[in-house]
Amino acid sequence: MSSSLCDTLWLSEKRKNLLLLLMEGPRDMGQIKTSLNVTSKAMTPQVKILLKDELVVQEEDSYELSEIGRLIVGNMLPLLNTLEVIEDNREYWASRDLSILPENLFLRLGELGECMLIEPDLNHMFDLPREFTENLKKAGKILTLVSYYHPLYPSLYSELAESGVEMSIVVTEPVLDRMKNECKGDFETIINAGNTQLEVCSEKPGLPTLAITDRFMYLCLFDKQGKYDHSKIMSFDASALEWGRELFMHYRKETRKVSDA
Repeated sequence: MSSSLCDTLWLSEKRKNLLLLLMEGPRDMGQIKTSLNVTSKAMTPQVKILLKDELVVQEEDSYELSEIGRLIVGNMLPLLNTLEVIEDNREYWASRDLSILPENLFLRLGELGECMLIEPDLNHMFDLPREFTENLKKAGKILTLVSYYHPLYPSLYSELAESGVEMSIVVTEPVLDRMKNECKGDFETIINAGNTQLEVCSEKPGLPTLAITDRFMYLCLFDKQGKYDHSKIMSFDASALEWGRELFMHYRKETRKVSDA
């Protein structure tokens, strides 16, 4: 190949976008122009470069990725997804303690997709975010990890338990003790609900809160000083839901079921 593949891939936004488009399947020039909002004059030179570097092949009037092209673009995607996640909320991610994440999930952070950063103002610092509670109440299934006590959590999850939502709740020993002593009614509702399983983990997780439903993934992380600043990330992408489920199952490995008060 006469030119650097790195130059071919990264020095032209048009070439990069075309490669990503062809990852979805073959396209003719008309479809390429429509999908990428470009002209033939702008795109033709880029197509020629990709053909020359054997990343794209032409079949009659249609263009598609070569085998080498599919290999390279398939490996580009995780990097591009990760860059997009970080770029959208760069200051947040740079300030988080990410060392608590299992290595395989840390390297797949790009699967969080389009994230909403929730930062409460001072007047609502200790409220549960509306985006979280409203979507939680629409869920059919909930997996959640709670490692710090919030006075609104027991009543919220008690209400959901009574409404028939299928839930798996993992808490720490301190959270469990406060639920038993300060919210006995809500606690009994939760453990007696046939659709809810309450478990306690022996070791303190390295993150404040994690929630995954059939609708969204909600993640709270400590900052690098180990402090909780009430900032949260929320994503509705299917890949984020799967990523969150894997993280939940990681913490669920060392738990015991709570069966009575």
